[in-house]
Amino acid sequence: MKKYALITGASGGIGQAVACRLAADGYHLYLHYNKNSDSISDLMKKLEQFGGEYLPIQADLSNSKGYETISSQIFSLDAIIHCSGNSHYGMLMDLELEDAQELMNVHVLNPIMLTKEMLPKLLHKKSGNIVFISSIWGQTGAACEVVYSTAKGAQIAFVKALSKEVALNGIRVNAIAPGAVATPMMEGFNAEEIEELCEEIPMGRLGLPEEIAGTVKFLLSKDSSYITGQVLSVNGGWYT
Repeated sequence: MKKYALITGASGGIGQAVACRLAADGYHLYLHYNKNSDSISDLMKKLEQFGGEYLPIQADLSNSKGYETISSQIFSLDAIIHCSGNSHYGMLMDLELEDAQELMNVHVLNPIMLTKEMLPKLLHKKSGNIVFISSIWGQTGAACEVVYSTAKGAQIAFVKALSKEVALNGIRVNAIAPGAVATPMMEGFNAEEIEELCEEIPMGRLGLPEEIAGTVKFLLSKDSSYITGQVLSVNGGWYT
């Protein structure tokens, strides 16, 4: 039986790694992206070897109605992996309303509404998985990333609540909270700053996108069939 997964933010470092891992496991994929069409084109080429069906979907999730563009193109569905994300660095006092609205749209409002629209497809099958790629900052908070931390904390609260609502329907809802991961989001840090950061992490290095993807694979597998409403910290021991 064919399995279908929707990955938002599939053009990002973690999203691409998740796509490759799930494609290798036989999933057919809906691949959401916004502006990075080159990355999606490269990803589509990488996925050809797996022989599945892979549909790119362009949508701007910083717009409050962005979820509608995605939901209108989804048919059969077995899993949703919410990977879309952006950040905003700066003091709260300097925050502009537009920046706050965009962050909440990308991380909270659109994921919630997209999940709502997709739930009937999962309920129809009486099975399914929803996974949010949250963040260590949603667990402990980060200075100069106050709204980002707030949004990631909201994702975790949503996971805990929704998991209870749909558990009897065979749908599991979980989150992954990565620490610092070697993706393009880290390009704003220079080599010295990365080295200092790694010194704070007990394992002494950044995480890899493939390690997050492997955790997604686990949460979608039968090996995690009794796990729901949980947040798996994949952070090298940085926050426990």
